[in-house]
Amino acid sequence: ATRTKSADVERADSGIGQMPARKWRNRASETLSSLQAWEAHRPCTDCGERDLPGETDVQNCNQRRADLCEKCRKRRTERKESVLEFVNTEASYGEDLRIIKEEFYLPMQAAGLLSQEQLQGIFSNIQELIDLNENFLEILQEEIDQAFDQGDDDLMTVCIGEIFLEFVNMLPAFQTYCLQQSSSVNMLNALEKEKELLRIFLNVSQNDNTALRRMNLRSFLMAPLQRVTKYPLLLSRIIKATTEYHPDHGSLREAKSRIESHLEHINMKTKQEGNTWTLRSFRQDSKKKREVINIEMRETALKTVGWLREETRFVMEGSLQLAQPPDGQWVKKGSKTLKFQNMQVLLLVNMKRVSESSLESAEPGPVKDAVLVLIRDKNNGKFHLLREPLRLSNCIVSSDPDCDDTFELIEIRREAFVFRDSDRARTHHWFRQIRRYSRELGSWKKRRNALPNIMISTPHTRP
Repeated sequence: ATRTKSADVERADSGIGQMPARKWRNRASETLSSLQAWEAHRPCTDCGERDLPGETDVQNCNQRRADLCEKCRKRRTERKESVLEFVNTEASYGEDLRIIKEEFYLPMQAAGLLSQEQLQGIFSNIQELIDLNENFLEILQEEIDQAFDQGDDDLMTVCIGEIFLEFVNMLPAFQTYCLQQSSSVNMLNALEKEKELLRIFLNVSQNDNTALRRMNLRSFLMAPLQRVTKYPLLLSRIIKATTEYHPDHGSLREAKSRIESHLEHINMKTKQEGNTWTLRSFRQDSKKKREVINIEMRETALKTVGWLREETRFVMEGSLQLAQPPDGQWVKKGSKTLKFQNMQVLLLVNMKRVSESSLESAEPGPVKDAVLVLIRDKNNGKFHLLREPLRLSNCIVSSDPDCDDTFELIEIRREAFVFRDSDRARTHHWFRQIRRYSRELGSWKKRRNALPNIMISTPHTRP
């Protein structure tokens, strides 16, 4: 037989032998099956569970939303519906506000049915609510449109909680309207009995104006009260459908807590004024009770300084211990020689608004003024100021390493105060914040060789 060279032989197999080739094909087939099984049962991207449907065919797998279990698919659908309900009801509320202005306020003003004072008494701060609703709704709608444009059909990138907290200053506007609601309705009832033309106008409007949906003026005036009490319910629905890993989860809970605290505060104010009606009540806890007290203190502080609400930022607030040393020798003797009293302290900053579309801009404008408001602990149901606010532009803030649990604030040519917190770290934080605004605003810095310059430049100040 003629021997043939190995190079002349045309191989028809893989070159690794028949048995190894069969084993390799079997292993490849098992690996492919494992990959297909993993693809069909991959963990849910929302919750991490592996309870996806057990479909193995490609057609059924493509029909389900990628990487989501049945529970999370349902949750996403519920969240989308809740978000759209929040935005749509805000738009409907804005339409009711527009009807109040265009179908009642402006015609009554143009016809001279009521004086400007009477119109103000009935419609209160309705224009402020209209402006807030327009700005709020514009931002909400922009977020919805942007999500759809980016292919986010589930609206998972829409953060209602963050937007609500940005417009949290609309809550005091609701409070103003709610507290005047009782007197507004009483005034409307009295004027309707007194003025025949007004009574005819209201009857004709309700029966013939199709825009009013056969509703009377009193029903429309209730719209802000109904809206502010619906916010916690709408936010609760979104929270229920939002996983705790979502970036907006914490903001949603904070927004719900803030609105509930304001509602409790409104109820408290109505009782103090002798009104019998109350808004929807929510379960109180210690945190909400603390927030209600903070709201009342902020109102007292704003009323005292006379600043616009939208130009005011509350930098810090809380309880501090305060003492007024009789002389400058207290440092040598130690802070134990001082007599401290508990005080509620608020650090307020007055600044220009940067953007008209946002009530709390992320980049605030230049600081115009800063004050410390000192409020005594509540007595007989009301807060009382210790003295007029301390303007930090006229104050020097310093500390001494021998008394690092306190800091001193000296009002030029007037009084000196020593502050401390029960927590030393928080005392230092108060000190840094107050000293910052004192240095930024102090007009005395321009005077060369002045005593305040020497005191503020001492090497004993805290870093």
